[in-house]
Amino acid sequence: MKQPRLFSILIACLMVGVGWLVTGAQTSAPVPAAQKPNVVLFFMDDLGYGDLSCTGAMGYLTPNLDRMAAEGTRFTNFLAAQPVCTASRASLLTGCYPNRIGIAGAYGPSSTVGLNPDEETLAELLKEQGYATGIFGKWHLGSKQAFLPLQHGFDEYFGVPYSHDMWPHHPDQAHAKYPPLYLIEGNQPTNEVKYLTDAGELTAAITDRAVSFIRQHRKAPFFLYIPHPLPHVPLAASPQFRGKSRRGLFGDVLMELDWSVGQVMQELKAQGLDKNTLVLFMGDNGPWLNYGDHAGSTAGLREGKGTTYEGGNRVPCLVRWPGVVPAGRVSNKLLTTMDVLPTVAKLCGARQPKRPIDGVDWTALLKGDDTQTPRDRFYYYYRKNNLEAVRKGDWKLVFAHPGRTYEGFPLGRNGQPGPSTENFNFPTALYDLAHDPGERYDVQAQHPDIVQSLQKLADEARADLGDELQQRQGANTRPVGQQAP
Repeated sequence: MKQPRLFSILIACLMVGVGWLVTGAQTSAPVPAAQKPNVVLFFMDDLGYGDLSCTGAMGYLTPNLDRMAAEGTRFTNFLAAQPVCTASRASLLTGCYPNRIGIAGAYGPSSTVGLNPDEETLAELLKEQGYATGIFGKWHLGSKQAFLPLQHGFDEYFGVPYSHDMWPHHPDQAHAKYPPLYLIEGNQPTNEVKYLTDAGELTAAITDRAVSFIRQHRKAPFFLYIPHPLPHVPLAASPQFRGKSRRGLFGDVLMELDWSVGQVMQELKAQGLDKNTLVLFMGDNGPWLNYGDHAGSTAGLREGKGTTYEGGNRVPCLVRWPGVVPAGRVSNKLLTTMDVLPTVAKLCGARQPKRPIDGVDWTALLKGDDTQTPRDRFYYYYRKNNLEAVRKGDWKLVFAHPGRTYEGFPLGRNGQPGPSTENFNFPTALYDLAHDPGERYDVQAQHPDIVQSLQKLADEARADLGDELQQRQGANTRPVGQQAP
């Protein structure tokens, strides 16, 4: 295993300054090569719904993201398919509910499963259309070589194979016993992420690689996927950003991530690619609330990461494409990470996956047709395959289930987590999210017809995908990838 000098990529790049997707195998009309848009997709780890200054963050500013929102559209009702790392990333790249393709939870370094090679990713679909494909950041869809990005449609990969808290300095390392964490270049481990100072170099190193990728592929269409490992704990920032916010280290980290977005946007402009590039920014799930001052904000939504209340699933989403996506617009239409694949594939002239997916095409809405409602329902699955809630329109029916809660527990400080429980017994409840986005007022007694309608929707979900709580097998699930013996 190679161990050269840690991080040869210097963070001197920081001195540059703050600059500036359908079910079935349907096909899309071919897009001429000269008109194919570039695609940049930012995916932030554990970013709360309220963690941007344009969504109410306090103690720091995110000017580049605020500018992106002003120059594009902010989608305020955008959901991660599941509120946990691996499952959420699987949905983004395949357009499927994670449990449809056998994926659940967050894979650790000893996991022998990963994204099945039979599943088609957005990178594979775009690669067929002549796109250069690169990922710089956190993968977390299987750390064995058979599951790494180069085996799933990406030409280049640099980053961490799973969450960077799965390392020897984890607060509960005495029980977790994680092995050393290495950066991956292509398919090979390189530098060890050994200390927090090393984690503090991740944002700059990923940004530098992303900018270089744009320069290298400026003359041909490209798909650039930037899944930043932060602000997942442990938090770390480079020296240039430490101590810069009034929100402590969390604010410093968000300021540096905002800087990263600005560097990429600046390079697109410098290369004359700005007007032909679709840029999407979103989170993978809500904040890890029991980390207290090292966790983000849900902006008043209930619970957070690892829960199927809105604080766990609802995430920020910004989309910018000058002249195509309307500027200064806010849309509250229901959308999910699963909808990215069919939409981006259509915009780029790529075909849809051969196997059934769950994502819907929101191209018309994206381009400004606010009469469109691409999606009106969502299944809130969690754990291995538990259906914990269903939603149609603004109505959400939560089923009685055991789950994580942060409420009523003291918050952690300085990188140490406070307590929480994984087995709180949540009762059945009906919420009207239009009037009660914080999910505080159970109105099932007032609306028995709505409850009955949503129960039927849940029966459809269980027949299709299963429900472990009810010991039901779904008719249309597919196997996870298994490591070859």
